Formats: sequence, structure tokens, C-alpha cells
Amino acid sequence: MEDGALEGVGSEERVVAESELKKALDRIKRLERQLGQETEEVECLKEAVRIGREKKLISRQPLLGVEDFE
Repeated sequence: MEDGALEGVGSEERVVAESELKKALDRIKRLERQLGQETEEVECLKEAVRIGREKKLISRQPLLGVEDFE
């Protein structure tokens, strides 16, 4: 443990507690997982709109303000 402390002081970088690092990494994993789920949901909704338009169930008018969406 002392070696790590000495390296941190010698490198002139901020030393972070291992528990804080673990908490931050856990949060990053959780946010990445959530982002993946939201992305998947958006793709499913885009596909549903495409299918609906093919079946003329909804308007064929382009969505205003949405890029790359037909």
C-alpha cells in the first residue's frame, strides 16, 4: 500500500480511493447498459414506424426535426 501512495505523490496526479474508483466504474457500466437499452428501444420504434408506413397505418409525412428517419 505504501508503494502506491508514494507513486501517487511522485506522479503529481490526484489520488482517488479504490472504493470511489469502483463506485465510478460501476456507475459507468450501469449507464452504458442503460444507453444500450435505450438505443435498442429507439431502433425497435423506428422499425415499427417503417412497418406501419408500409401498411399505411400511419401518415407518410416525414417527421419534422428528426434526421435520418424516413
